[in-house]
Amino acid sequence: MSDKPRKWNIPLTYAPKIPGVLNGSIWQTIRVGRKFSVGDLVSFHGWSGRPYRSPWSFRTPYAALKAVIPITILTDGIEAPREFRPWSLLDGIARLDGIEPPTGAELYRVLSGMHKIPDDGIEAQILRWRPVV
Repeated sequence: MSDKPRKWNIPLTYAPKIPGVLNGSIWQTIRVGRKFSVGDLVSFHGWSGRPYRSPWSFRTPYAALKAVIPITILTDGIEAPREFRPWSLLDGIARLDGIEPPTGAELYRVLSGMHKIPDDGIEAQILRWRPVV
């Protein structure tokens, strides 16, 4: 029995990120949950209208995940294995994720706008892939 990589079709709804994913300049996303593994194949798509109620507007080729970093999103920052960083020190992660403006504070605003972040945090993963252009 061979271990075939899992394939995922992942929606992109944060508009400032989409052009960078399409042109290969953005190769990271943060996703709630812990279902992805290194080697999984990911393809990204957009919606032509209302998310989940309209056809896809684009779809990228599949790319293999090169890094999957488990994190916990907290109200005061992100906790990763062996370290905690407050939002004020997460500008680099925001830049890699295509957040506009690329600040930790804006990253928190975007993430908390998409997900309710409870006091004890929410499990998530930082996904990184090699861009396919």
